[in-house]
Amino acid sequence: MNRRIIAYTLVLSLGCVTGALAHGDEDHGKKVEKPAADHAAALGKPGDPGKVTRSIHVEMNDAMRFKPASIKVKRGETIRFIARNTGKEKHEMVLGTIKELKEHAELMRKFPGMEHADPNQVTVDPGKTGELVWQFTKAGTFDFACLVPGHFEAGMVGKVRVSR
Repeated sequence: MNRRIIAYTLVLSLGCVTGALAHGDEDHGKKVEKPAADHAAALGKPGDPGKVTRSIHVEMNDAMRFKPASIKVKRGETIRFIARNTGKEKHEMVLGTIKELKEHAELMRKFPGMEHADPNQVTVDPGKTGELVWQFTKAGTFDFACLVPGHFEAGMVGKVRVSR
């Protein structure tokens, strides 16, 4: 085995053990769904599309910004995020704690071709729209970010404030 494969295996193994990373044992180029408990459990769980409380439109653009960058919801709400990519680059919206997002961003920098289909994120090609349905079960301030390599570092982050 070459060193890159060994390093990749080690990183994935650590992610599975800690549960802190949003990736698991996926293959490059294939989308793999993991159980919801592994993804953004600190702020909630995947929402039931039939029980959406309201929809929130979020624009993602090549200025490396989300509009709006701050979103307010109530605990218990199931939100349908309608993420529209107005740029010419691929963007994504990933919900999580800042710690999870930083770790995930680092992994994406190391393995930029990695694709994933996790319930706490949506990846949107240029000029397209995607949806993410999430139920916020805990109050607090949480984060979302674009983890395409370089985008998080350029400031493509936002906050979700969940009130009681």
